[in-house]
Amino acid sequence: MPGLIQSVERATAVLHLLATRSEPVGLTEIASTLGLAKTTAHGLVRTLVAVGAVEQTSDTAEYWLADDPFGARKNRWDLNEVRARAMNWTDALAARTAMATQISVLQDKQVRIVHDVLSASGVGLPLLRTGQIVPAHATALGRIHLAFDVRLARELVAGGLDRCTHRTITDGAELAHELAEVRDRGWACGCGDLDPEVATIAAPVRDQGGVVVAAVGVSGAIDELCGRGGVPRAPLLDNIIGSARSISRAMGHGQLP
Repeated sequence: MPGLIQSVERATAVLHLLATRSEPVGLTEIASTLGLAKTTAHGLVRTLVAVGAVEQTSDTAEYWLADDPFGARKNRWDLNEVRARAMNWTDALAARTAMATQISVLQDKQVRIVHDVLSASGVGLPLLRTGQIVPAHATALGRIHLAFDVRLARELVAGGLDRCTHRTITDGAELAHELAEVRDRGWACGCGDLDPEVATIAAPVRDQGGVVVAAVGVSGAIDELCGRGGVPRAPLLDNIIGSARSISRAMGHGQLP
């Protein structure tokens, strides 16, 4: 049919095929059953494995449908591995900006700081330190995670949004609007919502399949991070987005076949 994307059709056909089989299926059978060249079939299954929809046996080139191919994959990365891949870029971000920097991940539906670097002045801390759980709705780091996990955002709103300061978003509709903007612009900013004197700015880190697996951000005095109207200062925002992209590449983003 006109307008359909052939690679998506083929990938879906692979998924349907694997869903009908109780045992792992070899690459040759996948290719012959679907009428594909073996190289084409190999590229498709490699991509599906990379994004977590398909799994591969450890000793043979056979494949089967993942238990939850379309579920959240936030926990496929070990916290220490995320930290190890992000540390150098986070440390460099701190050096370039002279700001406190953090990396966060989702763990058991909570936002946990897995690495932080002190600023020269110490402003922005000890609110965001390694190992700490932070309110997802009251920090830029947390809103990055919520923006790309709609189900978690709905669960958080249903449970009630705690107020940390007079600037904390506690209304579900207002939070939903903010998260939509975060998705559109690709970064988040919070001014005084966790601490009345501290601002946070963050950007998403993606894995090989494009899933947001972490957030990188900075924290500091509001007037140092933001200009009028709470808008992040452009050079600082560029540095954060650049660091997020570099960490994403270290996580394999952009390397799919």
